[in-house]
Amino acid sequence: MAEKNIPVKKIDGSRWMIERRDAMRTTGLIYASEAMLPKIMGDQSLQQVSAVACLPGIVGSSLAMPDIHWGYGFPIGGVAAFDVDAGVVSPGGVGYDINCGVRLMRTGLGRQDIAGHVERLIDALFCNIPSGLGSKRSDLKLGAKDQSAVLEQGAAWAVKRGFGENSELEHIEDHGCIEGADPEAVSDRALERGRQQLGTLGSGNHFVEIACVDEVFDSRAAAAMGLDVGRVVVSVHTGSRGLGYQVCDDSIKTMLKAAQKYGISLPDRQLCCAPVASPEGGRYIAAMSAAANFAFANRQIIGHWVRETFEQVLGLNPAALRMALVYDVCHNIAKVEEHTVNGRVQMLCVHRKGATRAFGPGHARIPEDYRSVGQPVLVPGDMGRCSYVLAGTQRSMQETFGSCCHGAGRAMSRNQAQKAARGRRIDRELEQAGIYVRAAGRGTLTEEMPEAYKDVNEVVDVVAAAGLAVKVARLKPLGVMKG
Repeated sequence: MAEKNIPVKKIDGSRWMIERRDAMRTTGLIYASEAMLPKIMGDQSLQQVSAVACLPGIVGSSLAMPDIHWGYGFPIGGVAAFDVDAGVVSPGGVGYDINCGVRLMRTGLGRQDIAGHVERLIDALFCNIPSGLGSKRSDLKLGAKDQSAVLEQGAAWAVKRGFGENSELEHIEDHGCIEGADPEAVSDRALERGRQQLGTLGSGNHFVEIACVDEVFDSRAAAAMGLDVGRVVVSVHTGSRGLGYQVCDDSIKTMLKAAQKYGISLPDRQLCCAPVASPEGGRYIAAMSAAANFAFANRQIIGHWVRETFEQVLGLNPAALRMALVYDVCHNIAKVEEHTVNGRVQMLCVHRKGATRAFGPGHARIPEDYRSVGQPVLVPGDMGRCSYVLAGTQRSMQETFGSCCHGAGRAMSRNQAQKAARGRRIDRELEQAGIYVRAAGRGTLTEEMPEAYKDVNEVVDVVAAAGLAVKVARLKPLGVMKG
């Protein structure tokens, strides 16, 4: 699996296959355009797709979305499903930022209603929502009892404490709470790291973005989601902070021993794993689910503060602002789900690492008001271009276990971006393009400059051409608060 150039076979204009060989138990399937392929082949992500295909109990192909790039264990943009009886669960298939995800809120405002106010809004958001590496909130420090409740209840805990409305839970993936979470499976170190981080954005690629709907592609789906051209929307991108990171770090040590215990041959130590049905596998899922619930609560609280900030800065009451949750999705998660494979219903542990659930129309786990059009899929781009709202399809259910891309995907490492941005003022460049940006440090802006990412338009075109999702709306950034 150390081979530098993994051969791929073209299936069609958006699909490429890595044929089964050596220790691979199945094929690899990559979604990409021909123009994207050289860049994808330039890092180790295809080797990772091949390595994932070697894990026991894998069902279907080892999958990679067009935003694929090298990551820890699985590639970012990787999807793989494992039989719950014969397969494994791997922390490398979820990642360190457990349930990093995106929340999209619409307002009743048009772009003209906030003209001249974007800078004030972003500055106020920056003051009201702690951001940056290690950011904390002393006013929301959790005691042991409350922290356990957050890990068990997720977003519902935040709503009970006055952060948002109960009706919002319907528009969060899994209602903002993954069942089976167990605070007892979370280490004391992880609990301590998360104790003052609820309601904080974090650093790196996390953001709060004010945007407007720039174009509508599917009027029926857009109407169901309340998205029309010119409407102001806000996105929040963050996850489980230090608590989730520590859960992953703790689990890797356990899983390395478990893989040896159960005689699992690992093509890469970063793919350490345990059988889903084993005590070690169950404990990881319980801890991961707890971290995911922490992330749901985190985005729920931040979303509430976004609403309050808009009301304060614009002098509007809730009825005039009409801010409502469109949807909230996970990006880094492993879930036990029911899927039909070769005509047979199976319970599978579906790993989505840098990938979004994209259930098709009619699925019972989609909110009723979206059920006829498919699950909203939120795909952020970069600070300078655009983002997309898509909807899941039946094709995604048949081919990718109801999964789709999660963003643009990095085109440069952070070090490469810093070198490329040397001598430039990214904030001023964005301001000239009509986008006001505020960050905890200038280094964040260089690492996150638009060129550091693939063009999200190309990424979305691939999943649309492959039939994994339909385009609903494109969002144009107006102001961005970075972590």
